[in-house]
Amino acid sequence: MSTDDSSTTVGVVVARSRWRTTLGRRFVRVRESLPAIAQIVVAATAAFAFAHVVLGHPVPLLAATVTVSSLGLVRDARPWRVAETVMGMLVGILIAEVVLIVAGAGWWQIALAMTVTLVVARFLSPQPGFALAAVVQSLIALVLVSGVPFLRLVDGAVGGVAALIVTALIPRTLRRTELRDADELFDAMDAAMDTIVRALRKGDRARAERGLERARSLQTCVDAWSGSLESGREVARISPFLRRQRTELDRHERVRGALDLTTRNLRVVARRAAYLCADGESRPVPADLLAELARGAGLVRDGLDDISLEPVAREAIGAVARRLDPAALLPDGRVGELNLIAALRPLAVDLLVAAGMPSADARELLPRV
Repeated sequence: MSTDDSSTTVGVVVARSRWRTTLGRRFVRVRESLPAIAQIVVAATAAFAFAHVVLGHPVPLLAATVTVSSLGLVRDARPWRVAETVMGMLVGILIAEVVLIVAGAGWWQIALAMTVTLVVARFLSPQPGFALAAVVQSLIALVLVSGVPFLRLVDGAVGGVAALIVTALIPRTLRRTELRDADELFDAMDAAMDTIVRALRKGDRARAERGLERARSLQTCVDAWSGSLESGREVARISPFLRRQRTELDRHERVRGALDLTTRNLRVVARRAAYLCADGESRPVPADLLAELARGAGLVRDGLDDISLEPVAREAIGAVARRLDPAALLPDGRVGELNLIAALRPLAVDLLVAAGMPSADARELLPRV
């Protein structure tokens, strides 16, 4: 086969692989959005039907648009955020109704209503989405002029109530989402710790710098897990179908809080490791200790799914914590090495707290220095 034919074949294979990857991501995106789609369809249909059939409104468009806009396809559908969005829309509709009564309908009335709506919305809430939701619904209310005053406001209220009810009765797959975010955090933290361990064993400054960069990027994963976990806990408080998950979500919040501190301390460890690796010398002792703590962090991750594994994680991490005496581990160690091992002490404490040990008990395990 000629070189050109080989290049063409490779290009086709790469193109097909990318196409399959893209197609797979799209299917995953659709699958993950199915609960949100179900929420939106049920709530919007119910709100429209109630306003049209029960209340007798001829075209209750706002009942559906308020529902769709307040729920959205984002995974964060916390009740207070849904309620906040609904309130913004109702403010916009109310201002539009007042403008119609006082000044009538027309192009300059639309400009007036939008100006007043944006000013009032910005005064009421610092969230830009609040103002945008308000002004969009205000514009719709002004375009859909009806002879009955405040009819559209009632439709908007119906849509808002439907959105809040559906948030509780048809909750999204919040536990799956927050566990996936937890996995991403643990995977990223494990990668950062592994990079630092390899750098210490080889005295590789470039690798240590990569470990520091990975440690610094962990905050994004922490924030993602915080958002999905907070959303799950808030929905679980009002949903009768998620009562069994409340205790589990509270436990996950304890782990998340401890992991937040763990990642902060890991950044300290990474900075000191990068400084030490500048001389190119191998440092197996702190490398082995950090590797053992990384394995303990993996056990903490397993404990998210099975609480019975938390004692195993505590024992593994505690075994490392009991040995974290810099002077005993490195009697002839330099100041930088001693400081690096000292930086592992708060890291071990945070991991013990993540594994379910009270912080005071975790600190007691550390040898006195």
